[in-house]
Amino acid sequence: MWNFKAEQKIFQIGGVKAGGVPGQRPVVLVGTLFYHHHKVVIDENAGTFDEDAAEELLKTQDEMSDKTGNPCMVDVVGASVPAMKSHLEFVVDHTKAPVMIDGPSAEIRATGLSYAKEQGILDRMIYNSINPSSKPDELKMVQSSGIDTAVFLAYNMKDFSTAGRTTAIRELVSKREDFGITKPLIDTCVLDLPTLGQALRALFELKDEMGFPVGCGAHNAVALWRGLKTKMGEHAVKPILASVSAATAAVGADFVLYGPIDDARLVFPAVAMVDAAYSQIPIEKRIQIPKDHPRYRIG
Repeated sequence: MWNFKAEQKIFQIGGVKAGGVPGQRPVVLVGTLFYHHHKVVIDENAGTFDEDAAEELLKTQDEMSDKTGNPCMVDVVGASVPAMKSHLEFVVDHTKAPVMIDGPSAEIRATGLSYAKEQGILDRMIYNSINPSSKPDELKMVQSSGIDTAVFLAYNMKDFSTAGRTTAIRELVSKREDFGITKPLIDTCVLDLPTLGQALRALFELKDEMGFPVGCGAHNAVALWRGLKTKMGEHAVKPILASVSAATAAVGADFVLYGPIDDARLVFPAVAMVDAAYSQIPIEKRIQIPKDHPRYRIG
């Protein structure tokens, strides 16, 4: 088990390491903050929000990371240029976790890059994201910013199959040095429940072929599951959110975009359980597991 063809790469991003062989390293968990309709957001165009509530969410994710041993990151969404700047300013002041710069347009994401560069914190930043449809102007902007870490999204509009995902990533990886990205994080792209299976298969295949850290936004399968609440009941939603993140970890993901940061208390224990279970495999091979691994924190 976990005999990959490619050497497994481990990237240092801020104070967090992502990548490697499952069981030997914990999965990195990424919670999203300031997403569309997030309850902490007051005015998404102006970039105003409930600071106390946002701080509490960041604090909770950090606490769950400490309890389980699973490193964390924050996916920071900005719906506008002012929002991106205010959101980043707040987050980098209230957590030491690495930050994904996320937003609906290249212009908004560029604002995040400019701010990070001015503050000298590009080493903590991840550009989210680059896909095969990204325009040359955006790629040039990314290259000139000096950031070296980005999410490569396997969004292939011409072929949305498992094979199409791997083709999309091969294309991006082959050109990564052209836009200055030396540490790509591969997101195999989940849009809904049917695409989750494709994304998980692509995740394993790309990890096996390339060795780069892989993961996906598995929570999208739950968010767009139309019959979940109506057929299974409201009570089923939270267990499913934890389950889908654990399932992603179980097929070898290096990171999981678990969705709303509000769900940290649900997701961290579920994924830590998978990490702890898999740790026995390298131990049987006499491979030492770090003392901050979930194996030693959740028992």
